[in-house]
Amino acid sequence: MSVQPLAAEITNDLENKVIALSSRLKEARQDIHKVIFGQEKVVDLCLTGILAGGHFLVMGLPGLGKTKLVETLGTVMGLDNKRVQCTPDLMPADILGSEILGGEGDDRSFRFIQGPVFCQLLMADEINRASPRTQSALLQAMQEYQVSVGGVTYDLPRPFHVMATQNPLEQEGTYPLPEAQLDRFMLQIDIGYPSTDDERRMMLVTTGISAESASAVFDASEILAAQYIIRQLPIGQKVVDGILALVQSGRPEQSSLASVQKHVSWGPGPRASQSFMLAARAKALLDGRYAPSLDDVLELAPAILRHRMALHFSARAEGLALEDIIRDMCSTIA
Repeated sequence: MSVQPLAAEITNDLENKVIALSSRLKEARQDIHKVIFGQEKVVDLCLTGILAGGHFLVMGLPGLGKTKLVETLGTVMGLDNKRVQCTPDLMPADILGSEILGGEGDDRSFRFIQGPVFCQLLMADEINRASPRTQSALLQAMQEYQVSVGGVTYDLPRPFHVMATQNPLEQEGTYPLPEAQLDRFMLQIDIGYPSTDDERRMMLVTTGISAESASAVFDASEILAAQYIIRQLPIGQKVVDGILALVQSGRPEQSSLASVQKHVSWGPGPRASQSFMLAARAKALLDGRYAPSLDDVLELAPAILRHRMALHFSARAEGLALEDIIRDMCSTIA
């Protein structure tokens, strides 16, 4: 099997596509911010996740606009979006769909009724409130882009992205996501409180008689084309080596960092490296550049690594957070 050179020259045709796509993405950003006030980094990470073809987990307190964000992303990116409110009594069939018996007499037969997972952007709200059985129903969809019901496999629409949310405060009656499912999320995006200016604008706009609305900038076929362009962008050997060094520095068995050896229970696997390769390219294109740099890798590190690592109790006893460990890891390649 031949391997393409990592830093191959960008062709004129690809250059023109990148310029056109970068311009459209600026327009998409502007439309999103008509509805979502502030939160520039959050919006950029969501766009990065979609361009890179990944799923993302959004952590934030209630009322910070997570639901509005996915609705706006779906509208602007031209994606069919649906929402599932996860509760302990939610069943896999409520997400995947089920077979029902229809017809009359000898013509009675089972037919499959699609569930909300048959969309292009699925919001699983408070996913940790769903039971493990229901959470696992999303695993096949997220990894293989298909679901199996009644012994029959059904393909999902493309592109397909899952945006799951979690409330970091209320943990009673919840079921933490297993590591295998967390690893399927390309990014974990943390949403904080808006700035004073953004909250003031939000207060004035959303409590009046009229409000701005977003409009479609892309359609599904254009998103698929953009994801293909991302995979064609060149990436330098220095960036590839930096990604490998960063990911391996987070594994206790391979790291030379004392903080990782002492405080990290388990580190990021190969999916972290793959996520860096795609997300760094997407971030570069979002910024109007043809190829990613190590700065892109470092900026994406918290979102890609924080849900792929776990700390020993000793770290919590010493008041250390994962962000402190990730900062140590980043310092090794900065």
